[in-house]
Amino acid sequence: MGALGGRLAAIAVTALIVIGFPLGAIGMVVLSTQRPDEHTGMIVCSGGGPGGGTQPVDRQLLDASSMDIARTIVDVVRQRRLPRRAAALAIATGLVESGLHNLDHGDRDSLGVFQQRPSQGWGMPAQILNPVYATNSFLNHLVALTGWATMPPGVAEQAVQRSAFPGRYAPREQQASDLVAKFWSGPDNPVPPSGGGLQPVSATPSCPDHEASNLPVSPGSGGLPPGFTYPSDASEGAAVRFAVAQVGKRYVWGGKGPDVYDCSGLMLAAWAAAGVAVPAGTLSQVRAGHAVADAGQLLPGDLLFIAGALGTAAVPRHVGMYAGNGVVVDAYDEHHGVILEALADWTRRIVAIRRVADPATPSPSPGGSQHG
Repeated sequence: MGALGGRLAAIAVTALIVIGFPLGAIGMVVLSTQRPDEHTGMIVCSGGGPGGGTQPVDRQLLDASSMDIARTIVDVVRQRRLPRRAAALAIATGLVESGLHNLDHGDRDSLGVFQQRPSQGWGMPAQILNPVYATNSFLNHLVALTGWATMPPGVAEQAVQRSAFPGRYAPREQQASDLVAKFWSGPDNPVPPSGGGLQPVSATPSCPDHEASNLPVSPGSGGLPPGFTYPSDASEGAAVRFAVAQVGKRYVWGGKGPDVYDCSGLMLAAWAAAGVAVPAGTLSQVRAGHAVADAGQLLPGDLLFIAGALGTAAVPRHVGMYAGNGVVVDAYDEHHGVILEALADWTRRIVAIRRVADPATPSPSPGGSQHG
């Protein structure tokens, strides 16, 4: 089976909750290790991911990716100094449209968390498939509505989305408000004046780092080797070119760009640039796409997982992208930021490899809500 195969099999053993899976595939649900702060009641940062890992919210179990995206939405709203109500409306919409998942399919050309349509002016697929851009775009449409903050439940969401099923939004507002309460800190913000609140931001959660690498950084790392060539495949090439172009940018845990990234946020943004949706967070990305048996079968764009500074072989907490030509690109930690490393420095530590885009693998069947 080989060293990597043995480490892949070891992922089946964990002190957290792991569901059985075939050899080479990872299928686990990790419950959050976060606890409410004793003074504010808010969820504090922990190893469960920026969103706290899989959690029950209003009698529904939301996975780690959904919780991560919920936190991203709240962070964008807070940094735009918009009221909590804006976060609740955005999350309610995301719950209806995608279950707070970053989808690469939907009705007609609908994409992403909010099922926004490129053909209707919401942006390019590479933009919509990044939850930070998608949230900013939703909020721009929301705050342009006169009186949005005091509209009855479901009305503002429908005015933004123009859904064929307008009655679906209002019932999700309580669950959305419960999610906002987990992540909101400080007082509420006032409703901005007419024409205000339109400045997009990067989401930068104020969390200590839980997904840093622990590999030694070799002297001389940081540049592409002589003769490096980008992949000829269009999707692989777009993802790798984007990831490499971010080298030198800062690392912030939970960051998904465009100015700061964590390790999984860089993977999400890079594949979004190729028009491919991947889930948010390392805990979810380690189950994305399909497994690659060993490093000898690597293709550019494959996601490489190691335990990292705070993870284990069973629950890897750091991810990088194979760029080709023996190079890995990753958001390393708060000190190094996004860097290039030698694949040889990673090989002995890799516990999982996932291929998120493969021409041989059919896309999911269309789904999602129908809206204009």
